[in-house]
Amino acid sequence: MGSSVHKIIVIVGFISLFHSAFSAAQHRSYLRITSQEFTRLPLDIVVQAVTSLFAVMWGVLNVAGNLREIPAAAELNSVKWETQMNLPSFYIFNHRGRALVSTYVPSTGGKTDLENVE
Repeated sequence: MGSSVHKIIVIVGFISLFHSAFSAAQHRSYLRITSQEFTRLPLDIVVQAVTSLFAVMWGVLNVAGNLREIPAAAELNSVKWETQMNLPSFYIFNHRGRALVSTYVPSTGGKTDLENVE
């Protein structure tokens, strides 16, 4: 089937879904006018709504085409696990948190922040 057939199925499915919703509203107003209690929708309205919903879903899935792999995941597959978890931005502990503590004393000497943690 071509893409145009799937588009027609989507359009017809939406029209049918709208029609079933309109029929349900009409049935509800008919019950109010005749002072009957609403228990459930007639079977033909339910079948039409479910069938048209599945037709719309099937048509949309076929119009969208085949799913493709996300390129970022394909690039990460070639990288080793050790380098995936290598996040240099977390190596530096000299950050804006020092503005929250008035007794903060910056580190002195030739040591890096990682060596001061020990």
